[in-house]
Amino acid sequence: MKKRILSVMSSLVMAGCILGISSVAVNAQENEKIVDGSVLTTDDTSTGSTKDSIARGEHLMTGECSISKAGISRVYCYGSTTANHEVDKLAVIVNVERCKDDSDDWGYFDSFVEMKETDYFVYATKTVTVDRGYYYRVWASHIVRKGDDPVEETYSYTDGIKVP
Repeated sequence: MKKRILSVMSSLVMAGCILGISSVAVNAQENEKIVDGSVLTTDDTSTGSTKDSIARGEHLMTGECSISKAGISRVYCYGSTTANHEVDKLAVIVNVERCKDDSDDWGYFDSFVEMKETDYFVYATKTVTVDRGYYYRVWASHIVRKGDDPVEETYSYTDGIKVP
């Protein structure tokens, strides 16, 4: 009898926890602001990828980008492009964009590029000094070219992280 009561009590506690957690998650989603596909967040880092994209081609495999807080008024930005095999040219163009709390647009802040020839992977990194009080995200373009085939290109982007 004692075991049965403990079993029922533990089941009720677990059900309460599950309902409580899902309720908190729903409330967080309702309060999120999304600007051009990016959630404005107070997280320290955010990563974007083309892994779920159907934009892969014959040569282009995937692209990634990320942004992380790197101290007061600085963010660390990264982007990479990966081909399925060695290609003639590949590149990653990394754009850093800024958005204010009350805005519904991202604006250009900084950018940098890295290109390689006769390779299958390229990456670019940069620590960028930023203004405080804004959200920042990385938007990266991933480009691959092999022979006379058309250029294959896709993009990835992160959520916006706030630099307080």
